[in-house]
Amino acid sequence: MSRIRYTRRLPAAAVAAGLTLALAACGGGESPTSADGAAPTAAAEQLNPNADLSKQGLTITIWDGYSPKDLPQQVKQKLGFDVKVAIHDTNETAMAKLTAGADSGIDVAFVSGQYAQALNEQGLLEPLHPELIPNLANLYPEASQMSFDKGNKFSVPYTWGTTGICYRTDLVKTKPTSWNDILNPPAELKGKVTMMTTERWLALPALKSLGYSINTTDDKQLGQARDLLLKAKQSLLAYDDTTFGARLEKGEAAMVEAWDGWCPTTNPKIKFEVPKEGSDLWSDTMVIMKSSKNKEAAHAFINFILDPAVHSWVAENILYKVPNKAAMDMLAANNKKLLDANQPLQMTPADLLKGESIIDLGEASTKYTRLSTEVSASQ
Repeated sequence: MSRIRYTRRLPAAAVAAGLTLALAACGGGESPTSADGAAPTAAAEQLNPNADLSKQGLTITIWDGYSPKDLPQQVKQKLGFDVKVAIHDTNETAMAKLTAGADSGIDVAFVSGQYAQALNEQGLLEPLHPELIPNLANLYPEASQMSFDKGNKFSVPYTWGTTGICYRTDLVKTKPTSWNDILNPPAELKGKVTMMTTERWLALPALKSLGYSINTTDDKQLGQARDLLLKAKQSLLAYDDTTFGARLEKGEAAMVEAWDGWCPTTNPKIKFEVPKEGSDLWSDTMVIMKSSKNKEAAHAFINFILDPAVHSWVAENILYKVPNKAAMDMLAANNKKLLDANQPLQMTPADLLKGESIIDLGEASTKYTRLSTEVSASQ
C-alpha cells in the first residue's frame, strides 16, 4: 500500500502568530467556562430528522489525501446529495477560511482538536445532535475523553495518535526509551537525528523530558525547554516534519521524532517507541459550522464517515489509527497482514489515553511561536 503524504501540521511561524492573535481578538483567548470547566457551546438549532437530504448539499474542507478520492460519489450514491471538497494544507489555512466572515461557505471542516476547541470558543460550531449520528456508537468509549472536547459535544474524532521516537534497530545500539535520547544522543548518532519544527511538537520532547505539561504557558518552564532545544540543535541532522521516514529508510537518519502513523514500521528494521516521560494524544476531528444551512446533511455525512467500511479506509491507506472500534475490527479482519506489520496501528485506546491531549492556548499560543522562532533562528 503506497503511503499518502500530506502536510497536516506545518504552519509558517508568522502566519501562526497572526492567526492566534486574530482568534484571540474574536474570543479565542481566555473564555468563560461552564461549571464543569468545559468551553461554552452555542445553543443547538432545532433540526429535522426527516429532512429531504436531496435538497441539501455540502462543502467540506479537508487535507489532501485524507479521504478517498471518490468520497463525493460515494456520498451521492448513499445519501443523495452533492459534496464539494475544498483542500487545505494546514490547520492555519483552514482556520483562515473558517474565521474570515460570518459565513465561510464551509459546512463541515476537518481540523485538529485544539483548533476545533478554538472555533467552539468563538461560537462558530454547531453543537452535535447525537440522535442524527447513530454511528457514534461505533466509537471507542475513550474517544469521548479527550480534553479539548469531553463528551464529543461539538467535534467527532476522525483520526488519533501520538508522537514518539522512530528508529533504525540496525543503526541504534541501545533501544531509545527517553526523549533525552533524541535531545542528547550518543556520540555515534550525532548528525543522524531529526526533530520536528511544528511549534507544539518542537517543544514537546523538551517539555516532557523536563516533566512539564505540553500545554504549559509558564515562562520559566518554556525558557528551560528553549535552552534544552538550543543545545539539542547542535546534534541534529535536520528539522524535518515530512520526510523523516524516508530518511530512516535510506539510512540517512538513525533516530527521529515522529508522529506514529508516519513511522514506517512496515520496514522490519524500523521501530516506534513512546518515551517513558510520556507524550501527546492528538486527534483530527470533524466539526459542523454554525453558519451551515445544511446541518441535517452535515450530520448525515459524519454518520456516513463513521460507517466501518468507510472509516477503515483511513487506517488502511493513511496508516493513522481511527477511534472507531468497528472500523479497526474490520481492518483486523480484512487486512491482518497490514495490521501485524504496522506497529503503531496496534496501539490500543488505553495506550493512547496515556498521552496528554493538546489543547488550544488562546493568546498564550504566541509563546510557542516565539520559542520556535528563537530555536530555528539560532546558529
